[in-house]
Amino acid sequence: MLSFINALPGAVSQGLIWGIMAIGVYITYKVLDIADLTVDGSFCTGAAVFVMLFTTGTGLWPAMLAAVGAGMAAGLVTGLLHTFCGIPAILAGILTQLGLWSVNLAIMGMKSTVAINVTTSDMLDKLLVSLRFVQDVAKGTRPFYRHPILVVGLFSLALIGVLYWFFGTELGCSLRATGSNQSMARAQGINTDFIKVLGLMVSNGLVALSGALLAQFNSASEINMGRGAIVIGLAAVIIGQVLFGRIFRNFALKMLAVSIGAILYYIVIQAVLAMGLNANYLKLLSAAVVALFLSVPYWKGKYVHGPLKTGWAAKTGGVQKAGGAQHA
Repeated sequence: MLSFINALPGAVSQGLIWGIMAIGVYITYKVLDIADLTVDGSFCTGAAVFVMLFTTGTGLWPAMLAAVGAGMAAGLVTGLLHTFCGIPAILAGILTQLGLWSVNLAIMGMKSTVAINVTTSDMLDKLLVSLRFVQDVAKGTRPFYRHPILVVGLFSLALIGVLYWFFGTELGCSLRATGSNQSMARAQGINTDFIKVLGLMVSNGLVALSGALLAQFNSASEINMGRGAIVIGLAAVIIGQVLFGRIFRNFALKMLAVSIGAILYYIVIQAVLAMGLNANYLKLLSAAVVALFLSVPYWKGKYVHGPLKTGWAAKTGGVQKAGGAQHA
């Protein structure tokens, strides 16, 4: 129990960082109605671009901006494969993800891991977040406002605010309309192909931003760090929807629920690890968590509320019998 409590601040910090990635998954999965598997590759792309630029002297914010741009470029490739080449969205994402493996290795100079040298305080102080900050704040050697929970929490709220504003614009409403009913959106004069590409770019830009933050937090970029990212993103989206779907109706609150879902996911993971689970089974646990929460709405509809009546039966409470039986 003590080890779990000690690890809790780090788990919440990681949950907040992955929550930004989960918001990107939410945009494609829930808003645009596209299952995008690019995120497993673009997450590492964001981390790789940030680390390589930051370690060679580029400033923090330009390096993070470049990471977002690289993620958006990955989304652009997936979008063009889907809209221009006619490849199904899920397959387009797989192809981009596969290609990004080699691209990410090339970015990192064909090394599987590139570390940020945080042994010097000068380099460490330049980072926005770091696992060491959690320990330093606890010891009192660093001010509380540098704690990753506070920093990433405020960063996430600001990001949700910007996205809420964007989805309230004409372009953002077009994106939501395309995901809701593509045929109707096209009938209203919306270029749905352009909107799909835009949505994939925004989504993967957020995923890459999350990767850049996690690279700072872990002080390294690793070629496998994005593997299974889509499962974690889906877990956060589904957990947030199941737990807060009836409470949070506003679009901004729905994105906040996704972020909270990521935090809860990592708390559960940390609790299970504290109970002695072999870390090699984490992927299996993640898949089980996603399957469980995906099944909850179905179970509630089938076993709690019962089957829904439709049409005339729903209005009359039963099926009218034909012929003379109606007058019997």
